[in-house]
Amino acid sequence: MSKTIAINAGSSSLKWQLYLMPQEEVIAKGIVERIGLNDSIFTVKYGEDQKFEVIQDIENHEIAVQMLLDQLISLSILENYEEITGVGHRVVAGGELFKESTLITDEVLKQIEDLSDLAPLHNPANASGIRAFKKLLPEITSVAVFDTAFHTTMPAVAYRYPVPNEFYEKYAARKYGAHGTSHYYVSQEAAKLLGKDVKETKIITAHIGNGGSITAVHGGESVDTSMGFTPLAGVMMGTRSGDIDPSLIPYLVGKTGLDVAQLNDAFNKQSGLAGISEISSDMREIIEAKENGNKKAELAFDMYVNRVVKYIGQYFAVLNGADAIVFTAGVGENSAPFRAAVLDQLSWFGIDYVKENNVFGFMGELSTSESKVKVFVIPTDEELVIARDVEKLK
Repeated sequence: MSKTIAINAGSSSLKWQLYLMPQEEVIAKGIVERIGLNDSIFTVKYGEDQKFEVIQDIENHEIAVQMLLDQLISLSILENYEEITGVGHRVVAGGELFKESTLITDEVLKQIEDLSDLAPLHNPANASGIRAFKKLLPEITSVAVFDTAFHTTMPAVAYRYPVPNEFYEKYAARKYGAHGTSHYYVSQEAAKLLGKDVKETKIITAHIGNGGSITAVHGGESVDTSMGFTPLAGVMMGTRSGDIDPSLIPYLVGKTGLDVAQLNDAFNKQSGLAGISEISSDMREIIEAKENGNKKAELAFDMYVNRVVKYIGQYFAVLNGADAIVFTAGVGENSAPFRAAVLDQLSWFGIDYVKENNVFGFMGELSTSESKVKVFVIPTDEELVIARDVEKLK
């Protein structure tokens, strides 16, 4: 038996889950929030609904990791550091270099940092988490699990952009996608619920959280996905615009005086639900405001649903039909009004669902027995996929 820790490092956060392997038993989990800011929040959940939380300034990821390891011992979750035999790190962008999970060497870490242009909000943070663990636990098995790896099965017809060949051949300008670990996990789980070998399925997976992406999965492999060169493309998201006309960029540069970097920041951090509603990027707050008559919130909700419906519709065409649609991630798993709005617009495909079951907290099959396409709500578990990949590479 061994203990493996799965790590998801953000620019100011460190989310983690500790497993007893190979039993895949969660021993403890938690998050460090507001790293590098005042009043950082350090949380550990363990045992029978036990919780440890402290608020203090945590300067960087290395200090956060040191606190995490020390607290695991202080709470008697671990006796010593050596009990952890593997650590798996979520990395958003693997580009064309990494088609599967990979043991982390100094060269691999440098390559992850060099790929930061493909995920400027994510890869530098992922690398910070890796460095912190490698300094404190240099001898254990360290594995990078890439969000993009699942999408490396896409055919060229899906991942190439219709731009001059030189842009792809010299600069690797193409679609890479994201959320691959989540899309992989829920498509595998959906196949089990369908009672089929995943290789015999056609599934549309909708990972809808603060970031969102839709994937067409054929025979267990990604054949197309909504996110593109970076996680900015695709459906409208919490603060991201999703797809826009590229000509909008030079137009706005000329009109606003903002430069390309400032516009890119606006499309990533000030758009989506937050930009249209001018209230929040949180779907719960958008729905509450909409129900109270706020027209901007209503428009934001309707636009959000519209973009998701469009992508699901085109992936029915890409797959030539589908066995199932899967909702997952924060909004997909928890927002019944969002799911209802999407499914009501997809009835033409023969989709029918049990409206009484479409409530907060529902998991499993949402569709009726007569529905031509099954509908599932499946909680994603990216951390488990990470832990499993660490075990494979030990």
